[in-house]
Amino acid sequence: MPRTERVAGIPATELSDEDLDRELAHAHEKRHDIFIDGTAEQLRNHSARTHELERAYLARFTERVNDGREKLGG
Repeated sequence: MPRTERVAGIPATELSDEDLDRELAHAHEKRHDIFIDGTAEQLRNHSARTHELERAYLARFTERVNDGREKLGG
């Protein structure tokens, strides 16, 4: 059977804020299923897409992400 190319979908940087948030949540929800039941290629593709979405989210919503430092002041 010939190998087919994976469709990457819309680049994360071109997604609306709402679509980026939804896509990232969905990627995190599916991670365990793909890890347990998917092929190595599916896991590589999922990891690449998840990382793309996470990088876009971090770039776009820096203020939403806890950087591990406690906030000073009140």
